Parts: sequence; C-alpha cells; structure tokens
Amino acid sequence: MLTTANAAKVVQRIDSIPLFLHAYAYHFNMRCGSILPADLLDIAHRQQLAGVKIHVLDGEAAALRHATPAQLQAFGERAATLGLALHIETSSSSAAAIDEAVHIARHTGASSVRFYPRYEGHLQQVLQLVAADIQYMKTRHGDSGLRFTIEQHEDLTSHELVALVSASDWPQLSILFDFANMINANEAPLAALDIMAGHITEVHIKDARIVAEANGSGHLACRSGQGELPMRALLTRLLCLGDTQAQVSAYGLEEEVDYYAPPFRHDNEGPDPWIPWREMSETPLPEHDLPARLQQEIDDAAAQLAFVRQTLALIRLEAMGLLEGESRAEHS
Repeated sequence: MLTTANAAKVVQRIDSIPLFLHAYAYHFNMRCGSILPADLLDIAHRQQLAGVKIHVLDGEAAALRHATPAQLQAFGERAATLGLALHIETSSSSAAAIDEAVHIARHTGASSVRFYPRYEGHLQQVLQLVAADIQYMKTRHGDSGLRFTIEQHEDLTSHELVALVSASDWPQLSILFDFANMINANEAPLAALDIMAGHITEVHIKDARIVAEANGSGHLACRSGQGELPMRALLTRLLCLGDTQAQVSAYGLEEEVDYYAPPFRHDNEGPDPWIPWREMSETPLPEHDLPARLQQEIDDAAAQLAFVRQTLALIRLEAMGLLEGESRAEHS
C-alpha cells in the first residue's frame, strides 16, 4: 500500500524511471533473423527508452558473441550516440560464460552483466558451486567497473539468493528481480520482493498465469495485464526502494508470451532437495503461421510498453492524490 512518505519518492522518481528494452520481447523475431541486435537500438530509441538488455546469444549468427572487438565497439558507440545504456545477459554462472559476457560488456561499454546458475544436484551442493562462481567473478572481474546481477531464476529461493549475495562480501553484486520467476521456487511475488528488497538493483517486468502442479507451481507468461501478477503493487514497491535515491537502476520490459517454466521447489521438501538440470530459457517456435506469430510478438512488446506506462501513470496519480490530501490536511 502506498503511504504518504513513499508517495513523495514516487512523484520524484516515476517520470525518470529507467525502462529498458529487453531482447527477449523479440525472441522469435531474433531467432528468425528478422530483428538483429542493431535493430534493438533503433527500436529502443524510437520508444524513448533508457537502454537495452541483450543476451550474448540473441540474434543467432548475428549475436554479440560472434562479433569482433571492432564490431562490438561500433555497437556500443551506436548505443551511446542514441543515448542508450547497455546491459549484457548470460544464462550461466560458469567462468567461461562470465568471461565471455565481460568481454562483450567491456568492448561495448555496457555497465552490467546479468547471470543465473544452472546446476543440477542437491541444493547445498548447488549453493556451494554458485558461491564459488561468484568468488571467481569477484577475483577475476572485480576491477572491471561492471555491476553483476544474479537473477532469481526459478530454482533458488529469495532467502538463498540473499544469503549468496551477503556472503560474497562484494558490493558490485546485487539481485535482478523478475516478476514471475519466484513462482517456480514456490514463492509469491510480493513476499519474495520483501525478502530481496535490500539487494535489488535491476528488474525484469512481465506478467504470467500461475499453474499449480503437484506440490509446486509453474508459470505461463502472458500479455502484460492479462495475468495474475500484482504488477502495479510490484512497480510501486520497486520505485520506493532506496532512501535518498532510487535503488533500482533498470526495468527491463521482458514480455514473454507463451513462455512456460515448471516448478522447481515444492511444498514439504527437505532441507537439501534435488535441483534438476534445465536448459537456458527458450519459448518454442510456433508450428503454424510463423509470420503472424512474429507480428504478434512485435504487437505484444508494444502493448507491454503501453501497459507499463499506463500503470505508472496510475501510480503517479495515486501518489499525487495522497500528497495533495496531506497538504490539505496540513492547511485545514
């Protein structure tokens, strides 16, 4: 619930909220080659966004991982010319994946590298492996000037992620909060946000329907505004993080219509449950009428931006109403 104290924060910050284009919103188009990494910069510029979040693999043969240092520099210079910040994402915490992402980030002038672990094994073993990966990043890339964010990505709980970040003793490491991924770790969005709040610096915005399965839940991503997630409440709380200045520096518009993720954590599991292996996130290509689906994806991305901006306008209106009410009370 928005309070008068937080209303002032909202009014101060909301007009300059750093919305980022997220490449996954154009997942099918990028896999089919109809949208390339360079095109994302033009789309973000036209939409008056603050930056672009792009995976090292986005764009298939045209992906940044295949670019030469000169091509990466040119990509970064184009982004800078358009006034866009760049964030690089990778889907592993392994040394090789992080080294690759840092190489791309440094040559493009990006400021952030997002990762998430994908290990199979008992939970305690997985946590030890992730902690070792984080120490590698800290030792190898601690002087890179980059911010590193670990995403809460479906298998680890909020408490486990906070423990990993706190134990790292590394100020450059923080958490990327995804609106839906905690569902698969058997958590609810607002409760998970409360637990991770002090460590969140980046966000992936999306909506989803919650799919109950056995003793856990999966999520099926859908068009923003048509799911079950408390998007207005999440955005409000995220905007209010940080006492004197906004704590969250990037909100990625990650529309993922039809993406499905199964449950990874369950009710009544023991202290050391088995974490299964999973591939990196991918939405299956449609079997029929691909051109129509590619256009729908573009329309879905545009609709998400409109929905988020409309939601922000409603949040701002609520905050202004609270402040005006407080002002009237003071002068009555």
